[in-house]
Amino acid sequence: MHANGKISVKRLSGALGAEIGGVDLAKPLGNETFAAIHQALLDHCVIFFRDQVMTPDQHVAFARRFGPISIHPYAASVEGHPEVMRVFKEKEDKVNFGGGWHSDMTFLEKPPLGSILYAKEVPPYGGDTMFANQYLAYGALSDGMKKTLESLNAVHSANAQYGVDGRSEANKNNAKRSMKPATSEDAAEEVIHPVVRTHPETGRKTLYVNVGFTQRFEGWTKKESQPLLRWLYEHCAKPEFTCRFTWATNSVAFWDNRSTQHYALNDYHGFRREMNRVTVEGDRPR
Repeated sequence: MHANGKISVKRLSGALGAEIGGVDLAKPLGNETFAAIHQALLDHCVIFFRDQVMTPDQHVAFARRFGPISIHPYAASVEGHPEVMRVFKEKEDKVNFGGGWHSDMTFLEKPPLGSILYAKEVPPYGGDTMFANQYLAYGALSDGMKKTLESLNAVHSANAQYGVDGRSEANKNNAKRSMKPATSEDAAEEVIHPVVRTHPETGRKTLYVNVGFTQRFEGWTKKESQPLLRWLYEHCAKPEFTCRFTWATNSVAFWDNRSTQHYALNDYHGFRREMNRVTVEGDRPR
């Protein structure tokens, strides 16, 4: 553990993740503390805070220090707080939200910089979130594979998750959960991002495809794309690239969406879980 700008930073795993101490996120952050938290996010890809008590307005104020707020086009917000997304699973629900490896909203032209998730109610066990470091996923590739992927772009879309055609995840799963994301014809819109993106702040290369939203490689058919994409999805989530966070009430996770993927585990049937999420807008991937 080391102190930095009066905060403490304790690494959680060899791959990524650190727990931050010595800060109250409900209070306005001084420039030195903000800079130390910002650097910890860049260094560790996902950072965690314990025992934080925040109102929705305080949650939004913390997020705004990092950039404009990005509102999810398909998920409902906390009443009276349009910037705060409500992520919940009732005890009788069978399906959760975010239950698969993904980077958030890569179907947007400017996908999020990151999200700040705040635990309001947690089950007595289960409901952990896993994170995977995509710098490491890129770095572990052979030179030949890196060269191949750096010449490729991929087509991203929300259609598989939120499309109206009856086959989307929302259409299939909303009957089994209380949190029911909307479906929309807009979900069919496509956006193109590089398969290997350069992080705008660190300058490091990161693998940038995910099973939730990547459809195919640009200029390739879906069928042609599938074998390589399937291999990449498996590679992206290798155990040695991951960390796992066990929630408690009033815990906070802030992940860098440009360099990570995450997975909300659905292993707490019969118990309730509720989170508030505020998401910060990012840059167009390059």
